[in-house]
Amino acid sequence: MEHIFFYIFALIIIVFALASVMSHKILRAVVYLLFSLLGVAALYFMMEYNFLGAVQMAVYAGGIIILFIFSVLLVHHIEGELEEPRFSRKVMMGLASLVGFGGVLYVILTHNFVTVEVPRTSTEVSDIGKGLLSYGDGGFILPFEVISILLLAAMIGAIIISKGKKNV
Repeated sequence: MEHIFFYIFALIIIVFALASVMSHKILRAVVYLLFSLLGVAALYFMMEYNFLGAVQMAVYAGGIIILFIFSVLLVHHIEGELEEPRFSRKVMMGLASLVGFGGVLYVILTHNFVTVEVPRTSTEVSDIGKGLLSYGDGGFILPFEVISILLLAAMIGAIIISKGKKNV
């Protein structure tokens, strides 16, 4: 039964990802991306990675999609259509996609996959928090703080760039 749900969610992810890429309407592409990201969250929940599933839904399916929708509303008309790419660009992207697909297929077919029975355990959110915020061995508090400073610098840079120069 679990295999059937996996294939259903995988099909949902693939169909909506293709619809998102191939859609000419900007808002529809964002909505298709939302359903694709929710499919990924469903796979996380199915594998009992509850924290990752919740983060996927809150951050990506929630926050990022809302950000995209506001960007579309602020920059483009809501029913704006994307321009049609040149034929040469379509051919190049098609060839790049085929090369990437061939590489992935080669790795899948030549790799010796081994099935290992792993006991099912569910990781608690408190364990993740203790691991992230501990400063001992295996802790991630220093990288966490460095990334927060990097994000702060990126936000300040974005604000400065968006303000532009004053015409004096």
